[in-house]
Amino acid sequence: MSGTLYVVATPIGNLEDITLRAVRILRDADRILAEDTRHTGRLLKHLAIETRMTSVHGHNEKGRVDRVLDWLSEGQTLALVSDAGTPAISDPGQVIVAAAREAGYKVAPVPGACAFVAAASAAGLPTDRLHFVGFLPGRPGRRKKVLNAVLPAGGTTAVYVSPHRVVKDIAVAIEVAGADRPACLCRELTKMYEEFDRGTLGELHARWSAKTPKGEMVLLIAGD
Repeated sequence: MSGTLYVVATPIGNLEDITLRAVRILRDADRILAEDTRHTGRLLKHLAIETRMTSVHGHNEKGRVDRVLDWLSEGQTLALVSDAGTPAISDPGQVIVAAAREAGYKVAPVPGACAFVAAASAAGLPTDRLHFVGFLPGRPGRRKKVLNAVLPAGGTTAVYVSPHRVVKDIAVAIEVAGADRPACLCRELTKMYEEFDRGTLGELHARWSAKTPKGEMVLLIAGD
């Protein structure tokens, strides 16, 4: 027998983000590989799903590979989820997916919510060319190097931003693209206090320097 690994997108905010197919896969799977079993447990409780879980996160993912491959060799159906959105997209999961593919097992996506796609779809900036870079590196010099590589290429660039670094990341973007570059900061996507803050990079820097940001964000930066 040969098992299947499903890569299952879960809500990024509103629990109704979940798809009907995702609910079925999570219910029917032999095991769910979860970034945080407590977090996923709340979603499963909401959906009345009792599938057993195993933690697979950024710190133990490599160590879980052999066990995951053993389960697949037994013919088990596994569902890989992260805390929010699509696994392996700036989230754990890439190592498991690559290992399952390399070993010849079926890996199937169960598409759904993805923060940068949701942000880009509703921000009103051009989406005919979209560059995704995830979270920028911690060092300012490396952040600038990443943005220097993508912003001159044209199209809109999507960056994941943590609340404690939002002002610093915008400042680096200003160094590369200038204060007048159109942008949009998207926060609390699909939640009650969802916010799309449109303006230039300079305007966003001024506004958010005076705030205490909360929640994960997506910064969209328009091209030339």
